[in-house]
Amino acid sequence: MKTIVTIARILTGALFIFSGLVKAIDPRGLAYKMQEFFEVFARENYFKNMMDAFSEHALTFSIIIITLEIILGVALLLGWQKKLTTWLLLLLMILFTFLTSYVLFSGKIEACGCFGDCIPITPLQTFTKDIILMLLVLLLLFKREHIHPLNKPLILSIYILIALILSLILQFYVLKNLPVVDCLPFKKGNNILELSKMPANAIQDKYDYSFVYEKNGVKKEFAATALPDSTWIFSERKQELVKKGKNNVPLINDFKLNGADGTDSTELIFNSPDEYYLFFLEFPSTDTNEWLKDFRSLTASMAGRKKIFLVTSQRTAAENFLIKNEVLVDAVYTCDATAIKTAARSNPALYLMKGAVVIDKWGWANFDNTME
Repeated sequence: MKTIVTIARILTGALFIFSGLVKAIDPRGLAYKMQEFFEVFARENYFKNMMDAFSEHALTFSIIIITLEIILGVALLLGWQKKLTTWLLLLLMILFTFLTSYVLFSGKIEACGCFGDCIPITPLQTFTKDIILMLLVLLLLFKREHIHPLNKPLILSIYILIALILSLILQFYVLKNLPVVDCLPFKKGNNILELSKMPANAIQDKYDYSFVYEKNGVKKEFAATALPDSTWIFSERKQELVKKGKNNVPLINDFKLNGADGTDSTELIFNSPDEYYLFFLEFPSTDTNEWLKDFRSLTASMAGRKKIFLVTSQRTAAENFLIKNEVLVDAVYTCDATAIKTAARSNPALYLMKGAVVIDKWGWANFDNTME
């Protein structure tokens, strides 16, 4: 039994650390996924007010969950506070298993984001993984007498403190400087226009359609191949998914840049042969005192050389920001908020573009590195 517990201890601890680190390189990614859960639960009237409040603090919850995963994994491997560690692991696994089962059986959320964007896995794979982990954690909880600490309590506590500090440093660094490993479709070298196209091997969803017509106050449903005569009045069309398609969603979806009049200017901008900047800014933003000076310097140095386009989902707020802070850009474009969240993992963020290709990108803490 001791050998089995040791193997379970190593597997579980290593997987928790790995899972936490994969998400720690992009904590906003987990925060956005948590917001998706909160929004779905709110729409389903599951503690709506609470879910709305939680959504506003999703980034805080993300940092807490990521840090817990890493610390509990380290604690398990070290044998630190084994009773507390195993109980916390069980509580965390109950939460994770509930969320992954909801994803799998409800179909209202595409994926749980358990390994971030770097290692996408299907809902079924995620749920299976959590069931196996749950069994391992239960084994560790009830057989914890076989978990022996690797050193004295004080030494282990120091290791835990170091792991805590390092995990927090990594996450706060990423929030200011963009993910240290970019697994998103907007990474350097990618062509945004090309990745916005439907994949060549896409298989579309197949639907069965029926039509509802009304006559003399009576409604009746007809198949598409057996429609009624003209004495019937059309009421509505129904569609039923017959067969789910495959690979039929572009890697970059709903990324459109709209001008002041609502015109889609995406291809016009991305087909430009020149280099230019895309400045992603959502509101509220990080304290402008920390990046506004560097951004002003960039706009001044680029005047007449490279265009700078501000991209936001809130045009009025963006225009007010520019006027208030006396910042000049060449144009303001609006884009879907979710698409901006995918493209810009810091707020604000800056891209150097050449046509539709991402040449370079910076988080707000590195705007001073954009100077040529």
